[in-house]
Amino acid sequence: DNVRAQLGLDRPFLVRYGEWIWGIVTRLDFGPAFRVETTVNRIIALKIGSTMAVITAALFLSYLIAIPVGMYVATRQRSAADTAISIVSYMGLAIPGFALALLLLYVNVTLFGADVTGLISERYANAPWSWGKIQDFLAHAAVPIIVLGWSATAFQLQTMRALMGDELGKLYVTAARARGLDGFRLYWRYPARQALLPIINSVGFDVNRIFNELPIVALILVLGELGQELLNAYLDADQNTAAGILLVITTLIVFLNFFTDLLIAAIDPRIRMGMSR
Repeated sequence: DNVRAQLGLDRPFLVRYGEWIWGIVTRLDFGPAFRVETTVNRIIALKIGSTMAVITAALFLSYLIAIPVGMYVATRQRSAADTAISIVSYMGLAIPGFALALLLLYVNVTLFGADVTGLISERYANAPWSWGKIQDFLAHAAVPIIVLGWSATAFQLQTMRALMGDELGKLYVTAARARGLDGFRLYWRYPARQALLPIINSVGFDVNRIFNELPIVALILVLGELGQELLNAYLDADQNTAAGILLVITTLIVFLNFFTDLLIAAIDPRIRMGMSR
């Protein structure tokens, strides 16, 4: 009872929640972490950089692959390439991230004798940044980036293929072909630009998808970032840490969705015209 009173857990939930939100709004104070002798602010500050770096790299890799490949198979539907890529993408949607993480971990250890857990080797942990440390970081970061970007790549590839295929069947594409436009110039100038709008709008959804997979993938690969901290906080019933991490990630996703809406309005003149009415 004394510990509960010291931590403020003896008061009603709504009172504690209101004080917690007020502390964040006025002082950016997320409160103490219950399971370790530190603050939630310090945990988030130490882990947010590596977390966002991995998520951003996974997102960038997924779009770098999904958009051009989706455009390619959309122009060659029902071909052998379309069938093969569709099978691979469906596998990407079916195989969970933790299973792929275990598979890549097993392959690296058994075939190459390489330990790819963590984001950096122990010998470089406290060393200053150098070319060797950068190479070590990239070698370790490649596995979580591939794992986290796998399902997003598969989903966006299928989305891009469907959107691009739908645009290619419209009359304005037929009219452009009748005027002599064809090939990459036609595809990029008209249908690809229209097909990209829903892709851009789904960036926040993809970040949410990646972060949902992050805790269990981080646990398997021992990444030691916010996903693993969230899982540890849940297992140890550390409400402050879990709530703080979720609030930060949710806020980032909300701002990202707002930014993508502004970006779409800047790209598509039809939306700007609708907003001005």
